[in-house]
Amino acid sequence: MTFSLLARDPGSGALGGAAATGSLCVGGWVLRGDSRAGISASQGAAPSHLWGEDVIAAMSAGESAADAVARLTAADTGRDWRQLSALGRAGGGAAFTGARNTDWKGHATGAELLVAGNMLTGPRVLDALHDGFTGASGAFPDRLLAGLRAAEAAGGDFRGLQSAALLVVSDEAAPLNLRVDWAQAPLDALAALLDRTRAPGYGDWLPSVPSRGAPFRIPPVDGRQT
Repeated sequence: MTFSLLARDPGSGALGGAAATGSLCVGGWVLRGDSRAGISASQGAAPSHLWGEDVIAAMSAGESAADAVARLTAADTGRDWRQLSALGRAGGGAAFTGARNTDWKGHATGAELLVAGNMLTGPRVLDALHDGFTGASGAFPDRLLAGLRAAEAAGGDFRGLQSAALLVVSDEAAPLNLRVDWAQAPLDALAALLDRTRAPGYGDWLPSVPSRGAPFRIPPVDGRQT
């Protein structure tokens, strides 16, 4: 019931995920990330948030995305109703699609880009998700959002969309974790939310938030706080 995109930005090393669905709260269900390990998307007819969290933990412990996905999915007797994608910190991804998810379903994997979906209008949705991201320009979050928009334009979830989310994790910045849990036009709402993170005040203050690469940052004297 979801389409998702995981990618690594080669310029910055940031990891990003984007997802949209015809149900509620896609961000809370699907996307997980840790800049020290990787990023994941766990979805499907009966999605396991445990898969998403456990694959991050496995990659953090040194397991490859491919080995972690294979091990976690093989051990779950309910795997036929689920999907899992994972992308490692330095690239290298893997995905699994359970056979009993609703058609159309599938995934495509690359070294730094993975797309997956179920309950789609057809395989063209994943093609558009991939091409919408790779063909876009601008900042990394904008390209992730462009992938979602292209997938929606290609037919998307056959029920339409109710929620959408973006997640970007990096050693050099605080996490960007944006969720639209329900809206009539969730991608428009997500774009508006992304714009607000760049508005004066919040956008000026955000770079002062500690990150793994700069853990002792402080805001300017007149900086605004959340």
